[in-house]
Amino acid sequence: MHLTDEQLLELPVYGLANNEKQSFLHSQLTFLDSHHKKHCAPYQRLQQSFADTMPLAVPLFKQFLLSSINADQQHRLLTSSGTSGAVSKISLDAQTAQLQSKILTKTLQHWLGKQRLPMLIIDAKQTIRKKTTMSARAAGIQGMLFFGRDPHFALNDDMTLNMPVIDAFFEKYRATPVFMFGFTFIVWQQFIQALTKCDKNMKFEKGVLLHGGGWKKMQQHAVSNKAFKQAVAEQLGAINVHDYYGMVEQTGTIYIECEHGFLHTPAWSDISIVDAATQQPLPTNTQGVIQVESVLAKSYPGHRLLTEDLGTLHGEDNCQCGRLGKYFTVQGRLAKSQVRGCSDTFI
Repeated sequence: MHLTDEQLLELPVYGLANNEKQSFLHSQLTFLDSHHKKHCAPYQRLQQSFADTMPLAVPLFKQFLLSSINADQQHRLLTSSGTSGAVSKISLDAQTAQLQSKILTKTLQHWLGKQRLPMLIIDAKQTIRKKTTMSARAAGIQGMLFFGRDPHFALNDDMTLNMPVIDAFFEKYRATPVFMFGFTFIVWQQFIQALTKCDKNMKFEKGVLLHGGGWKKMQQHAVSNKAFKQAVAEQLGAINVHDYYGMVEQTGTIYIECEHGFLHTPAWSDISIVDAATQQPLPTNTQGVIQVESVLAKSYPGHRLLTEDLGTLHGEDNCQCGRLGKYFTVQGRLAKSQVRGCSDTFI
Protein backbone atom coordinates (compact mmCIF):
# COMPACT_ATOMS: atom_id res chain seq x y z
CA MET A 1 0.00 0.00 0.00
CA HIS A 2 1.36 3.40 -1.01
CA LEU A 3 1.62 5.77 1.97
CA THR A 4 0.92 9.50 1.89
CA ASP A 5 3.44 12.01 3.23
CA GLU A 6 1.40 12.31 6.41
CA GLN A 7 1.47 8.53 6.90
CA LEU A 8 5.22 8.44 6.26
CA LEU A 9 5.73 10.95 9.05
CA GLU A 10 3.89 8.71 11.50
CA LEU A 11 6.37 5.84 11.16
CA PRO A 12 8.71 5.20 14.13
CA VAL A 13 12.29 6.16 13.28
CA TYR A 14 13.83 2.81 14.24
CA GLY A 15 10.72 0.78 15.02
CA LEU A 16 10.08 -1.32 11.90
CA ALA A 17 11.32 -4.92 11.90
CA ASN A 18 12.51 -6.58 8.69
CA ASN A 19 9.25 -8.05 7.34
CA GLU A 20 7.18 -4.93 7.91
CA LYS A 21 9.87 -2.59 6.63
CA GLN A 22 10.65 -4.54 3.45
CA SER A 23 6.96 -4.73 2.53
CA PHE A 24 6.55 -0.99 3.04
CA LEU A 25 9.74 -0.12 1.13
CA HIS A 26 8.84 -2.37 -1.81
CA SER A 27 5.49 -0.64 -2.21
CA GLN A 28 6.91 2.89 -1.96
CA LEU A 29 9.93 2.28 -4.18
CA THR A 30 7.88 0.51 -6.86
CA PHE A 31 5.58 3.54 -6.95
CA LEU A 32 8.60 5.84 -7.32
CA ASP A 33 10.03 3.65 -10.10
CA SER A 34 6.88 4.25 -12.16
CA HIS A 35 6.59 7.90 -11.16
CA HIS A 36 10.11 8.80 -12.27
CA LYS A 37 9.91 6.79 -15.50
CA LYS A 38 6.79 8.76 -16.38
CA HIS A 39 8.10 12.21 -15.41
CA CYS A 40 11.86 12.02 -16.08
CA ALA A 41 12.66 11.07 -19.68
CA PRO A 42 16.41 10.52 -19.13
CA TYR A 43 15.63 8.17 -16.25
CA GLN A 44 13.15 6.26 -18.39
CA ARG A 45 15.76 5.88 -21.16
CA LEU A 46 18.38 4.70 -18.67
CA GLN A 47 16.03 2.04 -17.32
CA GLN A 48 14.56 0.72 -20.56
CA SER A 49 17.55 -1.57 -21.16
CA PHE A 50 16.94 -3.48 -17.92
CA ALA A 51 14.26 -5.98 -16.96
CA ASP A 52 14.42 -4.83 -13.34
CA THR A 53 14.83 -1.29 -12.09
CA MET A 54 18.52 -0.59 -11.56
CA PRO A 55 19.95 1.88 -9.04
CA LEU A 56 21.47 4.99 -10.56
CA ALA A 57 25.19 5.50 -10.07
CA VAL A 58 25.71 8.69 -8.06
CA PRO A 59 28.09 10.24 -10.68
CA LEU A 60 25.14 10.49 -13.09
CA PHE A 61 23.86 13.40 -10.99
CA LYS A 62 27.15 15.17 -11.75
CA GLN A 63 26.63 14.70 -15.49
CA PHE A 64 22.91 15.39 -15.83
CA LEU A 65 20.16 17.35 -14.13
CA LEU A 66 17.79 14.46 -13.49
CA SER A 67 14.45 15.92 -12.49
CA SER A 68 10.85 14.73 -12.40
CA ILE A 69 9.34 18.20 -12.11
CA ASN A 70 8.90 21.15 -14.45
CA ALA A 71 11.35 24.03 -14.20
CA ASP A 72 8.70 26.33 -12.71
CA GLN A 73 8.10 23.83 -9.89
CA GLN A 74 11.71 23.94 -8.71
CA HIS A 75 11.85 25.26 -5.16
CA ARG A 76 15.56 24.78 -4.58
CA LEU A 77 18.57 23.39 -6.44
CA LEU A 78 21.05 21.66 -4.14
CA THR A 79 24.62 21.05 -5.23
CA SER A 80 27.45 18.98 -3.84
CA SER A 81 30.98 20.38 -3.83
CA GLY A 82 33.50 17.96 -5.26
CA THR A 83 37.22 18.65 -5.49
CA SER A 84 37.32 18.10 -9.26
CA GLY A 85 34.70 20.74 -9.94
CA ALA A 86 32.02 18.21 -10.89
CA VAL A 87 28.94 18.73 -8.75
CA SER A 88 25.71 16.85 -8.26
CA LYS A 89 22.59 18.90 -8.94
CA ILE A 90 19.43 17.93 -7.06
CA SER A 91 16.15 19.60 -7.97
CA LEU A 92 13.61 19.89 -5.16
CA ASP A 93 10.02 21.03 -5.39
CA ALA A 94 8.32 22.49 -2.33
CA GLN A 95 6.58 19.23 -1.38
CA THR A 96 9.76 17.13 -1.53
CA ALA A 97 11.78 19.75 0.34
CA GLN A 98 9.15 19.90 3.07
CA LEU A 99 8.90 16.11 3.43
CA GLN A 100 12.67 15.69 3.56
CA SER A 101 12.94 18.45 6.16
CA LYS A 102 10.26 16.89 8.37
CA ILE A 103 11.79 13.41 8.16
CA LEU A 104 15.23 14.81 8.99
CA THR A 105 13.67 16.57 11.98
CA LYS A 106 12.05 13.40 13.25
CA THR A 107 15.28 11.42 12.85
CA LEU A 108 17.45 13.97 14.62
CA GLN A 109 14.98 14.47 17.46
CA HIS A 110 15.43 10.78 18.25
CA TRP A 111 19.07 11.59 19.10
CA LEU A 112 18.89 15.19 20.30
CA GLY A 113 15.49 15.32 21.96
CA LYS A 114 12.75 17.79 21.08
CA GLN A 115 14.17 20.63 23.16
CA ARG A 116 16.37 22.94 21.12
CA LEU A 117 19.84 23.14 22.67
CA PRO A 118 22.36 26.00 22.59
CA MET A 119 24.31 25.43 19.37
CA LEU A 120 27.96 25.81 18.40
CA ILE A 121 28.52 25.53 14.65
CA ILE A 122 32.07 24.48 13.83
CA ASP A 123 32.27 26.61 10.70
CA ALA A 124 32.29 30.21 9.52
CA LYS A 125 29.14 32.27 9.25
CA GLN A 126 29.93 33.18 5.64
CA THR A 127 29.52 29.53 4.64
CA ILE A 128 25.76 30.02 4.65
CA ARG A 129 24.58 31.68 1.48
CA LYS A 130 20.93 32.59 1.10
CA LYS A 131 20.45 31.42 -2.45
CA THR A 132 18.11 29.13 -4.29
CA THR A 133 21.30 27.19 -5.08
CA MET A 134 23.52 26.21 -2.17
CA SER A 135 26.33 23.77 -1.48
CA ALA A 136 25.69 20.60 0.48
CA ARG A 137 27.84 21.98 3.27
CA ALA A 138 25.82 25.19 3.51
CA ALA A 139 22.56 23.25 3.24
CA GLY A 140 23.73 20.96 6.03
CA ILE A 141 24.40 23.88 8.34
CA GLN A 142 21.13 25.58 7.43
CA GLY A 143 19.25 22.38 8.13
CA MET A 144 20.89 21.83 11.49
CA LEU A 145 20.25 25.38 12.69
CA PHE A 146 16.63 24.39 13.20
CA PHE A 147 17.66 21.96 15.95
CA GLY A 148 19.62 24.44 18.04
CA ARG A 149 19.08 27.85 19.60
CA ASP A 150 21.32 30.85 20.14
CA PRO A 151 23.72 29.70 17.38
CA HIS A 152 27.39 30.65 17.70
CA PHE A 153 29.84 30.20 14.79
CA ALA A 154 33.17 28.94 16.11
CA LEU A 155 35.30 30.01 13.13
CA ASN A 156 36.20 33.29 11.47
CA ASP A 157 35.71 33.77 7.74
CA ASP A 158 39.32 32.64 7.17
CA MET A 159 38.51 29.39 9.04
CA THR A 160 40.61 30.28 12.10
CA LEU A 161 39.28 30.03 15.65
CA ASN A 162 36.95 32.82 16.71
CA MET A 163 38.03 32.69 20.35
CA PRO A 164 35.78 35.50 21.65
CA VAL A 165 32.73 33.64 20.33
CA ILE A 166 33.96 30.25 21.58
CA ASP A 167 34.79 31.63 25.03
CA ALA A 168 31.42 33.36 25.29
CA PHE A 169 29.59 30.15 24.35
CA PHE A 170 31.55 28.15 26.92
CA GLU A 171 31.03 30.65 29.73
CA LYS A 172 27.31 30.83 29.04
CA TYR A 173 26.58 27.14 28.52
CA ARG A 174 29.31 25.05 30.18
CA ALA A 175 26.84 23.57 32.69
CA THR A 176 23.90 23.00 30.33
CA PRO A 177 23.40 20.48 27.50
CA VAL A 178 24.73 21.81 24.20
CA PHE A 179 24.58 20.81 20.54
CA MET A 180 27.65 21.07 18.32
CA PHE A 181 27.65 20.46 14.59
CA GLY A 182 30.30 20.44 11.90
CA PHE A 183 31.86 18.51 9.06
CA THR A 184 34.41 15.99 10.22
CA PHE A 185 37.65 17.31 8.75
CA ILE A 186 36.78 20.92 9.59
CA VAL A 187 35.95 19.92 13.17
CA TRP A 188 39.26 18.07 13.39
CA GLN A 189 41.68 20.46 11.68
CA GLN A 190 40.17 23.90 12.21
CA PHE A 191 38.72 23.31 15.68
CA ILE A 192 40.10 20.40 17.73
CA GLN A 193 43.68 20.61 16.46
CA ALA A 194 43.63 24.40 16.61
CA LEU A 195 42.43 24.32 20.23
CA THR A 196 45.17 21.82 21.05
CA LYS A 197 47.87 24.02 19.50
CA CYS A 198 46.82 27.03 21.55
CA ASP A 199 46.57 24.86 24.68
CA LYS A 200 42.89 25.63 25.07
CA ASN A 201 40.34 23.15 26.37
CA MET A 202 36.79 23.54 27.59
CA LYS A 203 35.09 20.97 29.78
CA PHE A 204 31.41 21.03 28.97
CA GLU A 205 29.28 19.03 31.38
CA LYS A 206 26.94 17.56 28.77
CA GLY A 207 26.37 17.75 25.04
CA VAL A 208 26.25 16.17 21.61
CA LEU A 209 28.61 16.64 18.68
CA LEU A 210 27.15 15.54 15.35
CA HIS A 211 29.65 15.40 12.51
CA GLY A 212 29.88 13.84 9.08
CA GLY A 213 31.79 13.74 5.81
CA GLY A 214 35.48 14.15 5.23
CA TRP A 215 36.76 10.76 6.38
CA LYS A 216 38.92 10.45 3.25
CA LYS A 217 41.12 13.29 4.51
CA MET A 218 40.96 11.94 8.06
CA GLN A 219 42.32 8.62 6.81
CA GLN A 220 45.05 10.43 4.90
CA HIS A 221 46.06 12.05 8.19
CA ALA A 222 45.89 8.67 9.97
CA VAL A 223 43.09 9.78 12.29
CA SER A 224 40.77 6.95 13.33
CA ASN A 225 37.23 7.33 14.62
CA LYS A 226 38.47 6.28 18.06
CA ALA A 227 41.27 8.87 18.05
CA PHE A 228 38.83 11.55 16.91
CA LYS A 229 36.45 10.83 19.79
CA GLN A 230 39.29 10.72 22.30
CA ALA A 231 40.58 14.11 21.16
CA VAL A 232 37.09 15.61 21.41
CA ALA A 233 36.75 14.30 24.97
CA GLU A 234 40.13 15.77 25.93
CA GLN A 235 39.27 19.19 24.52
CA LEU A 236 35.55 19.49 25.18
CA GLY A 237 34.66 17.24 28.11
CA ALA A 238 31.47 15.17 28.35
CA ILE A 239 30.38 15.43 24.73
CA ASN A 240 28.70 12.44 23.08
CA VAL A 241 30.10 12.15 19.56
CA HIS A 242 27.97 10.78 16.71
CA ASP A 243 29.25 10.40 13.17
CA TYR A 244 26.66 10.40 10.42
CA TYR A 245 26.52 9.28 6.80
CA GLY A 246 24.48 11.04 4.19
CA MET A 247 24.63 12.61 0.75
CA VAL A 248 23.08 15.49 -1.14
CA GLU A 249 21.60 12.97 -3.59
CA GLN A 250 19.34 11.71 -0.78
CA THR A 251 18.73 14.82 1.30
CA GLY A 252 16.55 14.17 4.33
CA THR A 253 17.95 10.68 4.81
CA ILE A 254 20.63 10.49 7.47
CA TYR A 255 22.34 7.46 8.98
CA ILE A 256 23.53 8.24 12.52
CA GLU A 257 26.11 6.34 14.53
CA CYS A 258 24.87 4.69 17.73
CA GLU A 259 26.76 4.32 21.00
CA HIS A 260 28.21 1.02 19.77
CA GLY A 261 29.80 2.60 16.70
CA PHE A 262 27.32 1.49 14.03
CA LEU A 263 25.39 3.63 11.54
CA HIS A 264 21.64 2.89 11.52
CA THR A 265 19.04 2.92 8.75
CA PRO A 266 15.86 4.82 9.66
CA ALA A 267 12.40 3.62 8.60
CA TRP A 268 12.34 5.56 5.32
CA SER A 269 15.55 4.16 3.86
CA ASP A 270 17.62 1.03 3.49
CA ILE A 271 21.08 -0.05 2.39
CA SER A 272 22.64 -3.04 0.70
CA ILE A 273 26.30 -3.93 0.33
CA VAL A 274 26.98 -5.17 -3.20
CA ASP A 275 29.87 -6.51 -5.24
CA ALA A 276 31.51 -3.72 -7.25
CA ALA A 277 31.63 -5.79 -10.45
CA THR A 278 28.33 -7.69 -10.36
CA GLN A 279 26.19 -5.46 -8.09
CA GLN A 280 25.01 -8.63 -6.37
CA PRO A 281 24.34 -8.42 -2.60
CA LEU A 282 27.20 -9.55 -0.38
CA PRO A 283 26.94 -11.47 2.92
CA THR A 284 26.95 -9.75 6.29
CA ASN A 285 30.40 -8.61 7.48
CA THR A 286 31.75 -8.48 3.92
CA GLN A 287 33.04 -5.18 2.55
CA GLY A 288 31.52 -3.92 -0.69
CA VAL A 289 29.91 -0.94 -2.37
CA ILE A 290 27.07 0.81 -0.54
CA GLN A 291 23.73 0.90 -2.34
CA VAL A 292 21.04 3.09 -0.76
CA GLU A 293 17.29 3.38 -1.10
CA SER A 294 15.03 6.19 0.10
CA VAL A 295 11.31 6.85 -0.25
CA LEU A 296 11.87 10.61 0.10
CA ALA A 297 13.23 11.32 -3.41
CA LYS A 298 10.03 12.43 -5.13
CA SER A 299 11.04 15.36 -7.34
CA TYR A 300 14.10 13.59 -8.77
CA PRO A 301 15.00 9.90 -9.37
CA GLY A 302 17.30 9.49 -6.37
CA HIS A 303 15.32 6.75 -4.67
CA ARG A 304 17.71 3.92 -5.64
CA LEU A 305 21.40 4.84 -5.77
CA LEU A 306 24.70 3.05 -6.16
CA THR A 307 27.24 5.12 -4.24
CA GLU A 308 31.01 5.35 -4.62
CA ASP A 309 31.49 4.40 -0.97
CA LEU A 310 32.75 1.19 0.60
CA GLY A 311 30.96 -0.23 3.60
CA THR A 312 30.13 -3.34 5.60
CA LEU A 313 26.71 -4.51 6.77
CA HIS A 314 26.97 -5.92 10.30
CA GLY A 315 23.41 -7.03 10.98
CA GLU A 316 19.71 -6.21 11.07
CA ASP A 317 17.26 -5.75 13.94
CA ASN A 318 19.78 -7.00 16.52
CA CYS A 319 22.19 -4.16 17.35
CA GLN A 320 23.04 -3.99 21.05
CA CYS A 321 21.63 -0.45 21.12
CA GLY A 322 18.13 -1.87 20.59
CA ARG A 323 17.25 0.03 17.41
CA LEU A 324 15.61 -1.96 14.62
CA GLY A 325 16.83 -1.90 11.03
CA LYS A 326 20.14 -2.57 9.32
CA TYR A 327 23.35 -1.29 10.88
CA PHE A 328 26.65 -0.79 9.09
CA THR A 329 30.01 0.97 8.93
CA VAL A 330 31.68 2.96 6.15
CA GLN A 331 35.29 2.23 5.24
CA GLY A 332 36.01 4.86 2.61
CA ARG A 333 35.78 5.39 -1.13
CA LEU A 334 36.14 3.16 -4.14
CA ALA A 335 39.55 3.35 -5.81
CA LYS A 336 39.72 6.11 -8.45
CA SER A 337 36.57 7.62 -7.00
CA GLN A 338 36.21 11.34 -6.53
CA VAL A 339 36.09 12.54 -2.95
CA ARG A 340 32.39 13.15 -2.28
CA GLY A 341 33.27 16.63 -1.16
CA CYS A 342 30.30 18.00 0.83
CA SER A 343 32.85 19.05 3.44
CA ASP A 344 36.31 18.08 2.24
CA THR A 345 36.94 21.43 0.59
CA PHE A 346 36.32 24.95 1.84
CA ILE A 347 33.97 26.60 -0.63
